[in-house]
Order: sequence, then structure tokens, then C-alpha cells
Amino acid sequence: MKQNKICQSCGMPLKKDPKKGGTNADGSISEEYCSYCYEDGEFIYPCDSAEVFQEYCRQMMVKGGHSRIMAWLFSRGIKRLKRWR
Repeated sequence: MKQNKICQSCGMPLKKDPKKGGTNADGSISEEYCSYCYEDGEFIYPCDSAEVFQEYCRQMMVKGGHSRIMAWLFSRGIKRLKRWR
């Protein structure tokens, strides 16, 4: 299987994930989702709307020290990721 370079939920580069990926239900490392989005086979922030999740991600990035502009730039492609199609 082809390994994704970015989380297919939030768009964060998987190489930046401190845990190197979320976990599947069987405990294995997910090749699609980061540890901030996915744990034990379930999404940590359950949401049906890419727009709502985008805003959540922006707020988390600003809390983490990114500027509002950078948070907007990093989150603008969320709706094109696998989770939201």
C-alpha cells in the first residue's frame, strides 16, 4: 500500500507527527491518519463537516503558536482529503 505523506484528515505532514501516525483498532500504526486525529481505529474529533473541522484545526494551530494566516494556509485543503470526500 502506498504510504501517504500527509494525514488524510487534517493535512499535517506525517513526518511531523511525534507518534509517527495514529493507531488502528488492532494497535498498528495508521498510514493514513496522524495521532492527533486518529486513535484506536476512531477519529478523536468526530465531525461530519470539513468546514467545522477546518475551524477546529485553525484554532489548535493558533494555540500551538502559528499565526492566523499560516493556520488558514495550512488548513485550506482539508476538504480535499480522503476523510472528507
